[in-house]
Amino acid sequence: MILWKRAAQLGFLSWLIPFVVSFLMFPVKQRNAPLFGNLIGLVVILTAAVLLHRYFQNRPVSVKEAVLVGAAWFAMNLMFDYPMFAYGPMKMTAWSYYSEIGLGYLALPAFAFGAARLARL
Repeated sequence: MILWKRAAQLGFLSWLIPFVVSFLMFPVKQRNAPLFGNLIGLVVILTAAVLLHRYFQNRPVSVKEAVLVGAAWFAMNLMFDYPMFAYGPMKMTAWSYYSEIGLGYLALPAFAFGAARLARL
């Protein structure tokens, strides 16, 4: 059973934490875009690890539930990014957004699947 309120609250954090870190690290992007991309990818994975641990705290881990929560977080990240990257100060084409940022959020359900499988061993 998915705890929707907890999933939504942690899903917001799954977007906010990497966003704040990327904002703080923006000068790195201007000097070395590949390094910036790799660092933000690590931030997304580490954030997912901490938040999934928090989500499943004191409850049994279910692979199905973990993947559904990861997929919900993926959708939430895209939804929260949309206003800023489609219309806001960082306006990008859809192709640029998905190739540079959006597809990276697929790490959330992918990591959730792998972590839940390992936790069930």
